[in-house]
Amino acid sequence: MKADVLLGLQWGDEGKGKIVDVLTPKYDVIARFQGGPNAGHTLEFNGIKHVLHTIPSGIFHDDAVNIIGNGVVIDPVIFKWEISALEKMGVDIKKRLFVSRRAHLILPTHRLLDAASEKAKGKSKIGSTLKGIGPTYMDKTGRNGLRIGDIDNPKFTEMYEALVAKHAQLLQFYDYDYNLEELEEEWFEGIDLLRSMTHIDCEHYINQALKEGKSVLAEGAQGSLLDIDFGSYPFVTSSNTICAGACTGLGVAPGKVGQVFGIFKAYCTRVGSGPFPTELDNEIGEQMRQVGNEFGSTTGRSRRCGWLDLPALKYAIQVNGVTELIMMKADVLSGFDKIQVCTHYEYKGEQIHHLPYSISEDVVKPVYKKLDGWNNDLTGLTEVESIPSELENYIRFIEEETGVPVSIISVGPDRKQTLHRKALQEAPVLD
Repeated sequence: MKADVLLGLQWGDEGKGKIVDVLTPKYDVIARFQGGPNAGHTLEFNGIKHVLHTIPSGIFHDDAVNIIGNGVVIDPVIFKWEISALEKMGVDIKKRLFVSRRAHLILPTHRLLDAASEKAKGKSKIGSTLKGIGPTYMDKTGRNGLRIGDIDNPKFTEMYEALVAKHAQLLQFYDYDYNLEELEEEWFEGIDLLRSMTHIDCEHYINQALKEGKSVLAEGAQGSLLDIDFGSYPFVTSSNTICAGACTGLGVAPGKVGQVFGIFKAYCTRVGSGPFPTELDNEIGEQMRQVGNEFGSTTGRSRRCGWLDLPALKYAIQVNGVTELIMMKADVLSGFDKIQVCTHYEYKGEQIHHLPYSISEDVVKPVYKKLDGWNNDLTGLTEVESIPSELENYIRFIEEETGVPVSIISVGPDRKQTLHRKALQEAPVLD
């Protein structure tokens, strides 16, 4: 068996949580491989909306094991909130959720450093979610971090205090007031909860599961264009969000990767700062924002909206080795007489069809192709055959441009508002 990978192909917020939830009946194991509580994976079913930040999106299915992998960074406070909300819904957390010993901990001082650094940047800020993600990954690569496996060490408190002392020295360089004691009480309550969870060496667990013929889905967070190496640097996240991150974030060899499912919206969005070639800072962009409810599930910030960017999409497909595409929020574009798609860029006096080193507006100008829109309300569709011809033409155009089939179309936030256009082996049957 090989592990399949599901990830976002844009700047995050593509709808990964919903699709993981939809596909989970096909899998024995769902494993988050990078990111932290800066992610917000939204699931909706039975009229209730659920937002997960650290916990994999397969948690609502009785038969699936959910793993938080070593590439993830965990805030014990937010983790405790998530667990509490799930337990109130009757979810058997102890049975369904395992945590890698190698996953790193977000300390209260990581969040303070994040906020102080972002404040000091002023107008040059990168749009951090202020969750302490960046400083935690910095400590990880700087070999200073604390991990889940450390919380059972008799010297854990001593290790914690030593790292906090280093952070306190760094905070002296900022004009930033804080009260660490207020933050620590809840943090240590979260540590106590984490101690009660099942800790695993996820690299051994997942590889053994594959040997036994079990199916594994690796769940990514954020999006490919936010990758620390291949995203729109420096306006990126602090981890590898592309398919290769599943290997390092779970301990799975490249040869053990199977299908790669790439999720994208029928248009584009972005939260925070950074270049966005197809951004629509006008009434069309505002219509997309309102109809699509484009407000961050983690921060509440409004998302910037724009037309689909094919050079960026093809770039993400290339670096991830995407085998199947999943289109989200096709319903949001209902009502537009014409839909535009960026097919290539004007870049330094020439036309290019790829994503260059810089996509800032002073060097990149998007070139568009117009396609007919559709006025149909898609939210009630239950069969692929009912898709309007204009949407089918839009999908086929994307397939021709990218060379990758679009297997699933999402026409609303609920798990049932999902159309399986081309079977992923066998489409799961949902209750």
